[in-house]
Amino acid sequence: MYPAKRYNKEEARCEKMKTETVTFEDVLREIESGKYRDFYLDYERRSTDDNEHQKNSLKYQRTEIGAYAHRENLPIAPLTIEGFCREGSIGERHSAFKDNTELVFTDGTIQYRIERPKFARLVEWLIKGYFKGAIFYCWDRASRNKSDETILRKLMKMGVDIRFVTAKYDKSSAGELHMDVDGMFSAHHSRVTSEKVSMTIKNSRARGLITNKAPAGYENNGTMDNKSFDPERAPIVRKLFEMYDSGEWSLADLARWATEQGFTMPPMRRRRTRQEILAEEEDDIRLHIDAVCRPPTYNSIHKILTNRTYTGRTRTKDGEWIPSTSHKALVDDDVFERVQARLRKKNKSKHYAKLLGHPLRRLVYCGVCGRTYTPYPQKGIMYYGARCDKKCTNSLKNFNFDYIADKVGTLMSRLSFTEEELADLDARSNTEIALLETKRFNQLESGERRKKKIREDLAYLHANRLTLIKTKVYTPEEYVAEEARLNGELAELREAEKASDIAMQETVKEVVMLSELLKDLYPTYKDASPHEKEEIITQIFSELTLTEDTLNYKCKNGFRALESRFGASCDPTGNRTRVPCLKSMCPNR
Repeated sequence: MYPAKRYNKEEARCEKMKTETVTFEDVLREIESGKYRDFYLDYERRSTDDNEHQKNSLKYQRTEIGAYAHRENLPIAPLTIEGFCREGSIGERHSAFKDNTELVFTDGTIQYRIERPKFARLVEWLIKGYFKGAIFYCWDRASRNKSDETILRKLMKMGVDIRFVTAKYDKSSAGELHMDVDGMFSAHHSRVTSEKVSMTIKNSRARGLITNKAPAGYENNGTMDNKSFDPERAPIVRKLFEMYDSGEWSLADLARWATEQGFTMPPMRRRRTRQEILAEEEDDIRLHIDAVCRPPTYNSIHKILTNRTYTGRTRTKDGEWIPSTSHKALVDDDVFERVQARLRKKNKSKHYAKLLGHPLRRLVYCGVCGRTYTPYPQKGIMYYGARCDKKCTNSLKNFNFDYIADKVGTLMSRLSFTEEELADLDARSNTEIALLETKRFNQLESGERRKKKIREDLAYLHANRLTLIKTKVYTPEEYVAEEARLNGELAELREAEKASDIAMQETVKEVVMLSELLKDLYPTYKDASPHEKEEIITQIFSELTLTEDTLNYKCKNGFRALESRFGASCDPTGNRTRVPCLKSMCPNR
């Protein structure tokens, strides 16, 4: 690699760092002080979709960037931060095609998550002006999605010096077009690669090939065409089905028996830690993770007994089981179906004679699939978890009580009328109430006329009962039905008249009083215990739903006049439409 330009002071500092322990906080303070404001960082990314291409190697990119920096006289920051960069060189192994779909709206701004952690930190420090710029090998090593491309363009407009080894984009319409073309082809290449991989997997599964790792009892020899029997595990797996089919063995007993026979699950590597994910490419040997064969457990035996792959079938992309061309059946269909029937018979649901007194039980639901968040205590903290549907897109699966309580508290504080709304309501109340009173009097007058007509019809029926029946105008049954119908209409009109006796002005006063009570209740709610908060919440809300970080709700009948101030989304954090219409406060008018 060609050496980039360095300063003597920085070389001396690097030598000093070898003998002294420097913490991340010390390095961060140096960065924030502006020490590297005239330096560059170089960024290399190894893609996960094109392992054979030469430019996909971090070493190759680092060599080319080093030569470019030496040729253009660009100083690379002599900075080493574990898990981020080494001598100013940032190496990341991550696909740049992934684009997070989650959007957060706050005060007219839109936020989204950058999937590459090192690239995200690089962008943050470039925006803050800690470094002069960054050097990439080419455009598609920087980004292959529109969101990250937008960030790069904004950095350039802010004056951050973004360089590319293989291309130079001047500040002209031709340079902008050149950048657009490179970005378009980078995204297109990723889309084509993704489509090819998906189509290959789909076609392979349609032909009966196993595209994933074969289960215990079969050998994974690196090809989809032939999954042969594992000579050590296959006989034991077959015996597991036969023993459970006899009805004399439980899953726990089978796990112990299989362990005694020396049976182990296929070798698997553990999940990498965050430090291992962010490690440099040359550290791969040091961080190599060996595959380990673990003993069978209750759950692993259950997965074996419920896996239909052992009947010589494989699942297509659409979830349909078809005959496999990659492997042969290890278990007969009859045995497998009997085992499934026995497993279903053993299934038992837990029913509690007395529910635990956890707060907010059966009140908070997932806003996507509608499943409830169930409370469970852990380490003295009340958590809520939902077992959402497999197709549910809501990523919020767990939260604690304080999280939901704070959100509800903020919501309660905004349900009350503001001073501006109260003033507007007072200014409009006289006019609207007068109009509503006029409408009420008209309805009462119409109702009186209708009641008079019904009384006259009833009097005529009673006076001419025999005549109407003898002349066969009504049969006895029809006469009774007509009399009951008229009496029913008369009762409905009387009930409507009673409901209209409530004064309009009193209804408005009650709603305003309810708003003031909510405002006074909020400080008490903040200091209340979890069960006291639950009692307050259940008095105001009939249902709470969470989608990502957004809380939606349904108020109980008495509070719907306050809820109607907000838009259709029921989001009190958004723009308020207007003071509630008096008709919504008085639905019987």
